[in-house]
Amino acid sequence: MKEAQTVDAIADCTDRHCPNKRSSWSRRRVAEKLADFQRRDSPWNSSRQIAQQIDVPGRTLHHWIRRQRTLLQNSSWPRDTTQFFESPQGLDLLHRLVTAAHLVFVQANDCGLRNLGWFLQLSGLDQFVAPSYGAQQKVAEEMETLLIRFGQEEDQRLAAQMPPREITLCEDETFHPQICLVAIEPVSDFILLEQYQPQRDAVTWTQCLGEKLAGLPVSVCQVTSDQAKALISHAEVHLGVHHSPDLFHVQHDTVRATSFALASQTRAAAEKLEKAQRNTATLRAHYRDASQQASSQNSLSQVLGEHVQKAEAAEDVARAQIAACQDRQARAKAARQGLGRDYHPVDLQTGQPLTDAEVSRRLAGHFDTLDRVAAEAGLSAHAREKLAKARRVLNALQATIAFFWTVVAARLATWQLSEPVQQWLREYLIPAFYLRRAAEKAATAQERQRLRMLAEEILARARSPDGLWSTWSPDLQANLEGKAQQCADLFQRSSSCVEGRNGQLSLKHHALHQLTARKLRALTVLHNYGVQRMDGSTAAERFYGAVARDLFCWLLEHTSMPARPRSGRRAA
Repeated sequence: MKEAQTVDAIADCTDRHCPNKRSSWSRRRVAEKLADFQRRDSPWNSSRQIAQQIDVPGRTLHHWIRRQRTLLQNSSWPRDTTQFFESPQGLDLLHRLVTAAHLVFVQANDCGLRNLGWFLQLSGLDQFVAPSYGAQQKVAEEMETLLIRFGQEEDQRLAAQMPPREITLCEDETFHPQICLVAIEPVSDFILLEQYQPQRDAVTWTQCLGEKLAGLPVSVCQVTSDQAKALISHAEVHLGVHHSPDLFHVQHDTVRATSFALASQTRAAAEKLEKAQRNTATLRAHYRDASQQASSQNSLSQVLGEHVQKAEAAEDVARAQIAACQDRQARAKAARQGLGRDYHPVDLQTGQPLTDAEVSRRLAGHFDTLDRVAAEAGLSAHAREKLAKARRVLNALQATIAFFWTVVAARLATWQLSEPVQQWLREYLIPAFYLRRAAEKAATAQERQRLRMLAEEILARARSPDGLWSTWSPDLQANLEGKAQQCADLFQRSSSCVEGRNGQLSLKHHALHQLTARKLRALTVLHNYGVQRMDGSTAAERFYGAVARDLFCWLLEHTSMPARPRSGRRAA
């Protein structure tokens, strides 16, 4: 207790009692006192009197005034500009600039502290802000600590007012070379787990995820990932939820099995055709020369004519061969694309709901096409094993469609909706909202536009004034649309959000050569609370369903004022 009282007494000490303790005066407070001095300064008041009026020791005030005069004399900036940056308003601008530079350039984009110091020197701000590596390193460390603190405070605050909900998680690992476990809620793109661990087995996954979900009113109903055994065990055995396979890895196996081999065959056929065409052209030229120089009965001319015919036949064979190779390539490409086009609970052409049996039949047709192409092309046993590996996921793909419609039916029953309303949701509203979501991820602008138009057409039928829609109140209409959106968001066929995050972390690791646990936590907070979509929302706001405090404004309130440069640097 005595030691604590001593520390508090030292912290409350001012320059009047402790003239050697400069740290008790913050830079912002000094600027305010100097501005107050300048307002009171007049021929009728001495500096000692003003010092007493503004409650500043005389020696301390004289030191501040001398330092400011020296800065005004040695500054390369105009006098008015220098005076502005030494004023409280100018310091606020410097503070905002330095905080923004650290947040954007250092924390978010890893430009490096030396580059930030270079920026301060080139901009001339090094006359007011310490540009050295050591000074900026302190700022970077303070900001990392504050980012982590902000994330902890906001997570606790927003979780307390979050309504209960079921979520899907996309999970995967990345390596730096430490094992980093990453789990993201795909609808909001909120990172729930981003943590270094020595292992990546099912027990580790479950333990880490349990710690993150402990304070949240959410329950996991589905996990989407690749076919790693640990992730499947983590989902199905430890969490007891459905595991949805990642379609990307299925398509990737089919690409590895067929794309390169078929392209190689097509190139070889094209080279063979080109060689046959050159041979035919050469023989035709010799035949014309022989025909012009000898009689039509000349034996050489007849022999050359036979060679030309054989060369033309060989050229036709080569042309047919390249056509066959190109046809196999086109069929394989269409089948691979068909896997992505048909793996939906809703038909993207008509907007009609699809059963799991119908989706399985369509996907099996594409796998059959790939198998036939592989047999016709004589692909290697390794390539056929890749196709077989991809096909083994077909049952899991069908199960995911069945899971989707089963959960939708369970939710509709839980909401105690009448059968006509449930049918209306299944046939119109849920497919329409699903098509809207699919349109955002379509590959081309034309396809995005087509899907949006189809979604609006189905919504127009659902909102027909002759149907059930007109009998409901606006509040009920909005409530049913929200429920339909929740159902449409349930289907997750890809963990691309995690793959993209892993790519970002790999780039940051490449730039920094090492990502510490503290840096990783700060990056997680930046992703959840700093990055905004086109509508201005952050991942945290979409996940919690509530507006979070502004991260940058909070940092401005809590970060220290920029440190002054050394006097020698200012005079340079």
